[in-house]
Amino acid sequence: MKKIAYRKLSSDCAKFFLLILCTISVIIWILQAVNYLDFVIEDGHGFFVYFNFTLLSFPKIFSGVFPFAVFLAFSYTLLKYEEKNELIIFWNFGVKKINFINFFIKLSFLFVFISVLLNAVITPLSQDKARSFIRSSNLDLFESILKPKKFIDIIKNLTIYFDEKNEYGELKKIFLNERSSINTTQTTFAKKGILKNIEGRKILVLYDGKTIQNNNGKISEFNFSKTDFNISKYSSITTSYQKTQENSTSELFRCLLYLKSSKQILEDANRVKINNCIIGNLENIYEELYSRLIKPLYTTFLIAISLLFILKSKNDHTFKSYKLKVYSFGFFFIIFLESSSKLISTNALQNFLMSALPFIFVLIIYFYFLRILLVNEK
Repeated sequence: MKKIAYRKLSSDCAKFFLLILCTISVIIWILQAVNYLDFVIEDGHGFFVYFNFTLLSFPKIFSGVFPFAVFLAFSYTLLKYEEKNELIIFWNFGVKKINFINFFIKLSFLFVFISVLLNAVITPLSQDKARSFIRSSNLDLFESILKPKKFIDIIKNLTIYFDEKNEYGELKKIFLNERSSINTTQTTFAKKGILKNIEGRKILVLYDGKTIQNNNGKISEFNFSKTDFNISKYSSITTSYQKTQENSTSELFRCLLYLKSSKQILEDANRVKINNCIIGNLENIYEELYSRLIKPLYTTFLIAISLLFILKSKNDHTFKSYKLKVYSFGFFFIIFLESSSKLISTNALQNFLMSALPFIFVLIIYFYFLRILLVNEK
């Protein structure tokens, strides 16, 4: 009977956790998806890129909502059991409260594992995969970013301007400025231009114009009656390089070991074949590893906070204020948890103390449970 009761309670907690996690994540995802429309409307990426980029943002949203969902699910379920007198079933069958607490502490390890898996493996992989769609994307909807009487500079190394676009799709009085390097530029003027797809490439066919080239101060120019300007070779200025949060956890560890073991850090750091593996990025690497591997450990403490509800009966006249205190403590701790990454630095001792905090907090609250339960027994 005890096993059935435990199974029912843990099942209710898990179901409510999934409900909260999915509901809040979907709401956030929809709001973000609206913002990501800029990839199509302003940056010229296709809907395929937009769809995959937004879809792959789900794991990151899940990892962000996870701590809140854990605390709310367990605290609400335990509180509901208390208010419906269902926790009495456990006490009537001889279950000691400390054993009840131990069961949920052990159950929390499963949620810790899921959180670590989500933060350390799934989220970085999905983030890098999402960024890869942008890196490999061309300007599928180039026409959508073209606006008359407006300088278009969201294309890398290219600025476009034109006066108007007629009913036949022709661009009138076009100005193009291409910067291939710091000292090399090419400026093109044309009376009109027409966008065409030729063998899968986007070509801007220009008519009656002039091209002026500036190569290290040497000016040359030529006139043309018709020329093809290849748009497909350009990309959007949307960030396409790999960020630290998109590096795999194994890469971050290998980079950290390399930077710490190298005797010639400043000289050798640029040779390692891992993106973002430079001494100047060391603090970000520490912060990312903390977020992936240490923050999930606080899951046990958040579940332990929700277990505070079993220490006081709903019949106690102070139960309402006690309930408010527990919820306030839980939510304030979640705020601390989300901002704790900012306390990570390149100082080894400080990082060690931050990494030890989850275990210290769990020990403190566990000893608090022992003390309160011992007093109640007396």
